[in-house]
Amino acid sequence: MYLLMYAVVMNIWLFSLMGLDKRRSKRKSWRIKERNLWILALAGGAAGGWSGMKLYRHKTKHKTFKLLFPILAIIHLATLAYMASKFYL
Repeated sequence: MYLLMYAVVMNIWLFSLMGLDKRRSKRKSWRIKERNLWILALAGGAAGGWSGMKLYRHKTKHKTFKLLFPILAIIHLATLAYMASKFYL
C-alpha cells in the first residue's frame, strides 16, 4: 500500500512541476533545473513527468526527455505491478 502511495505522490509531484516549469518558461521566470526533474523521474515519477510533458507540451524537443521518460515510466510501472503481485496478491 505504501509503495502505491509513494508512486502516486511522486508522479503527481513531477506532473505538477512540469506544468509549473512550462508556465515559468513562458513568463521568462526562474526555472526548475532539469537535474531536479530527472531526479524525480528516476525516483519513480516518470509516468507523471511523461504525462505532464505531453499535456503541457513541455521538454518535447529534448531528445533525452522524449526517449527516456517513457522508458522509465514503463520500467517503473512494470516494477510496481510485479511488486504488487508479489506482496499484495
